[in-house]
Amino acid sequence: MSILPNTRDSTAAYRRGVVLVLLAGVCWSSAGLGIRLIETASVWQILFYRSLALAPFLLLVITLRGQGSPFRAVRAAGVSGIVGGGALSVAFFGAIFSIQTTTVANAVFLFAAAPFMTAALGIAILREPVRGATWIAMTVAIGGIAVMVTGGFALGRWVGNAAALASALGFAVFTIALRWKKTEDMMPAVFLAGVFSIIVAGAVCVATDQPFLLPARDVAIALGMGVFQVGAGLVLYTAGSKAIPAGELALLSTGEVVLSPLWVWLFLSETASLYTLGGGAILLAALAGNAISGMRRKPLPVAMG
Repeated sequence: MSILPNTRDSTAAYRRGVVLVLLAGVCWSSAGLGIRLIETASVWQILFYRSLALAPFLLLVITLRGQGSPFRAVRAAGVSGIVGGGALSVAFFGAIFSIQTTTVANAVFLFAAAPFMTAALGIAILREPVRGATWIAMTVAIGGIAVMVTGGFALGRWVGNAAALASALGFAVFTIALRWKKTEDMMPAVFLAGVFSIIVAGAVCVATDQPFLLPARDVAIALGMGVFQVGAGLVLYTAGSKAIPAGELALLSTGEVVLSPLWVWLFLSETASLYTLGGGAILLAALAGNAISGMRRKPLPVAMG
């Protein structure tokens, strides 16, 4: 008789997890629109102010979730947290720079290459096995990336494409760093990424005479992105991902990639080239196919871990 309540509870947890992960994708997808709405701030100024809001927000979340000093959780992240935080700060920079120098659709489609880069690094560094379906998906994804990069060269946007791929690589290294020490809580590493970004972006602004005094609109948008776009998205994802298998998480993550170009098209009438749409469709098909094949390997979760 106790199986039915447990099944009902696990089903409710699963549905709640799906909603939370989808909401996280909505938060993350606002990056392109937010950066487009900023008028004068450079990539380093945006990174500085966004991180200036992100770091204390995550410190507050870590404090509320844990017991005792939040810095204990940060110290516990150790070397993997430092490496992951450094890689994520590079990803932050690459993402902002690419969105500023190419279309939002082109940038986010290339960001979607991160899971395949993670798989490749997992083979090389962690000796993780890769399924045959993932090898096929990675090959297809490379074809999609090639289409978009070729289009970028034709349109003179190759620098933005390179920055987007560097951002995807940064996310991949971040993921591998956490897997290296089997770290389940990513928030301390993201907090470190925020701290590193504040230091590096602030130093670059000082060295290049970029002022910290910006229009109030630009500062407000950058600060809001730190709390709502990155911070709240991370909190929602962390809460929702515990009840969802990895394959479905990868599939649900495509929502961010689809929504990002939609927002700038709806509000700013920004369109994408045929190269971007074609290559992006190939890349998304590879990501979705890999996720669906992974979902078939194991049943839905019936109990919370």
